[in-house]
Amino acid sequence: LHGEHLFTRYWNNEAATAEALADGWFHTGDLGTLDADGYLAITGRKKEIIVTAGGKNVAPAVIEDRIRGNALVAECMVVGDGRPFVGALLTLDEEFLAHWAKDHGRPTATVAALREDPALLAALQEAVDEGNLAVSKAESVRRFRVLDTQFTEESGHLTPSLKLKRSVVTKDYAMEIEALYQK
Repeated sequence: LHGEHLFTRYWNNEAATAEALADGWFHTGDLGTLDADGYLAITGRKKEIIVTAGGKNVAPAVIEDRIRGNALVAECMVVGDGRPFVGALLTLDEEFLAHWAKDHGRPTATVAALREDPALLAALQEAVDEGNLAVSKAESVRRFRVLDTQFTEESGHLTPSLKLKRSVVTKDYAMEIEALYQK
């Protein structure tokens, strides 16, 4: 951003000022694209970019939003930094899951029991496949894991504005992430 309306510096924080401002331009950290009409669409944040082992830069927000669009999915976090392919951690929308379980003859099943259910995994694979339509093959989710817990602000996995704290999720679910890449 550039203009007279911008601030000139952070109060008593020269390091933050140097990082955010250069030659009168404020670097927001947002990534975006301009369409044919000149409209800007924000596609993600620079600090969230995943670089796979093959060197492919992946903006996770695009596919995460598409996968979260499925009623079964509460949260989705794409992983793959330094890895051979992109994977995802999914949490289930427990309210919708109860309806799904009832409709599929499993009204008393727990989230923990359902996370390995073949019919549920097939439905989630459809959600992932739908999300993959929005990205290139190199950016597509190849494997996913269903977690039996939720990402919440209380657990430290979400910010107060309900954005993922990727570093916290990555640390707390390191074993599940590693399992995505086991043969």
